[in-house]
Amino acid sequence: MEHLALYRKYRPRTFDEVIGQEHITRALQNQIASGKIGHAYLFTGSRGIGKTSIARIFARAVNCEHNINGSPCGQCETCKRLENENDINIIEIDAASNNRVDDIREIREKVKFLPVGTKYKVYIIDEVHMLTDSAFNALLKTLEEPPAHVIFILATTEAHKLLATILSRCIRFDFHLVSVGDLTKLLQNVLDKENISYDDDALRLIASAGEGSVRDTLSIADCIVAYAEGKITKESVLKVLGTTDYDLLIGYFELLKNKDIGGLLKFVNQVDSSGKNISVFVKELSKHARNLLICKSCQNPNEILNLPKEEYDRFMAQADGFDEKTLIYYMQTFGGAENELRYTLSPRLLLETLSLSVISGDGSEDVKKN
Repeated sequence: MEHLALYRKYRPRTFDEVIGQEHITRALQNQIASGKIGHAYLFTGSRGIGKTSIARIFARAVNCEHNINGSPCGQCETCKRLENENDINIIEIDAASNNRVDDIREIREKVKFLPVGTKYKVYIIDEVHMLTDSAFNALLKTLEEPPAHVIFILATTEAHKLLATILSRCIRFDFHLVSVGDLTKLLQNVLDKENISYDDDALRLIASAGEGSVRDTLSIADCIVAYAEGKITKESVLKVLGTTDYDLLIGYFELLKNKDIGGLLKFVNQVDSSGKNISVFVKELSKHARNLLICKSCQNPNEILNLPKEEYDRFMAQADGFDEKTLIYYMQTFGGAENELRYTLSPRLLLETLSLSVISGDGSEDVKKN
């Protein structure tokens, strides 16, 4: 049997199944329940956070014969038919590959035809910012005054590239990145259904690596499930992602605090010899400095960090050894090295240079030499 990727298998089917976008799902449900449905919508936000999924749910909900509080019932004949991705009443268009003015003219001709067996015909245009200027101009009039049976949903990751005349014709919804806590709960639900055992710490690492994207998080989980062969552990996640255990990050920052040049050079050698991706490691150093700054300067920092108690206590203890100015400097230095690491022929040498640079440039005059 062909394997179906987790992000496809567990794509939400109703508004209630969508996570992290309550401000959008509630507004859409209210519109559908009240019958005050717009003719053009703009969904904008980062990748993999539900824009296309919500557009598909909305397309089914506006046509559902017995919607439940604005959400598709999933039981009526219309809902069952619209589950078919090839149904002629829900038309999905990838603007990245259909961005010419002729493609839009074809849409303008087809919107005149009534939907078959449903109330609305819904056009979902993904990556709409990829349309050419002439294609945008061809879309304008239809977008402003489409036939009563047509709804347009435009989805994009780059709303700033759209013409103001397009933006003014749409009801805009800005999608948010999904929190680590919500992504962790999603992973628990998915893996429980798949009968896959896991460590809680491992799921937090996967959720964090997803960086707010549901699709990225489930894709990472798919990869780790294939590697782990039974149980997802913290070690298997670190191995697959090439990321760094908190022990290494805390150890590195202790060497920084002690101004230990020899220790840092030995540490870099250890990181390089272990086969870790140095670009990823430097990115995590910047993130660790940020986490310590949160511990240092925020009230209730674990509401932001969402760390297990043992790790949180270690972070708090280490944060006491640094001042805020130094941590900001570390964030800027390690974060600013991303482009250099992309093109350098010797990532190890660059990490050594960065390490020595930060201990001599954070305002402290005492440097320990081994």
